[in-house]
Amino acid sequence: QKPPQSATMAVGKNKRLTKSKKGGKKKAVDPFLKKEWYDIKAPSVFSVRKCGKTLITRTQGTKIASEGLKGRVFEVSLADLNNDEDQQYRKIKLCCEDVQGYNVLTNFHGASCSSREPRPAAVCGSSDRATAAAEHEACDEAACERACAGVRLCARTAIRHSPPFSIHHAEGMDLTRDKLCSLIKKWGSLIEANETVRTTDGYTIRLFCIAFTTKMPNQMKKTCYAQSAQIRAIRKKMVEIMSEEASKCDLKELVQKLIPESIGADIEKACQCIFPLRDVYIRKVKVLKKPKFDILKLMEMHGDAGNEDTGAGVSREEPLVEEVKGLKV
Repeated sequence: QKPPQSATMAVGKNKRLTKSKKGGKKKAVDPFLKKEWYDIKAPSVFSVRKCGKTLITRTQGTKIASEGLKGRVFEVSLADLNNDEDQQYRKIKLCCEDVQGYNVLTNFHGASCSSREPRPAAVCGSSDRATAAAEHEACDEAACERACAGVRLCARTAIRHSPPFSIHHAEGMDLTRDKLCSLIKKWGSLIEANETVRTTDGYTIRLFCIAFTTKMPNQMKKTCYAQSAQIRAIRKKMVEIMSEEASKCDLKELVQKLIPESIGADIEKACQCIFPLRDVYIRKVKVLKKPKFDILKLMEMHGDAGNEDTGAGVSREEPLVEEVKGLKV
């Protein structure tokens, strides 16, 4: 019996065997060689102006680097912005508004727009936009936000605007989770309130307040629960103080009030006659709507952001031109 012959393939018949790959293997290029670093400049209300760096791909063709930076959001700890470790439980969100050279000028994070067509039917559960708007008339904005479960798209707001964009609520200031967890204790009541306020410079913001009941002086009872009528009275007082403090100032002055917790101290003092409170904080600040971008207002927020590296003037005692005696002009 003959051994089986090995299968052989003619090289000339299959043309792919003789062809080599076009271009060969591409060289691995480090993507960071195409990047540029920019300095993040915080508003002048903070003591540390240069709060970090960000990077982006260099300008190439029609893709401009500064346009890609605008709208970028940075979350910074208040301890880093004010060089104070006691404020590390606060988080501040800053949004890039303008780029000057290699400096990114930021402002407090406001409402952002997306280019997608809003669909209120997915939010309020109706089949068309008109029905969604009618359903939304019956519910307030806060209830609609809770029903959205993270979508945060208001049917009435989406229909009112003619351009196809949707408005998302942005958190400008927040408390860290570990701080909130450390505040919650047993045998007391937790009271929360929120209020939507419009500042003098056109920002629509929503303030969220949190407070906890505490024992009265020389109290022997273990618990310190507040009654429902007392909770309603405390919540009403919270809304009044937040509305009064925020509506009489602009955004810059409001942030100066929020950083030292002066609003929380006023609420705690005003509610002592109703029920003693502890740990009263403005736990979150949302910027729902902000006015049209104005470069002059942004420069006011940054103060002398562009004049940091300017040199000091030198006084010259000697005259620049010496008078020559006997010379007639």
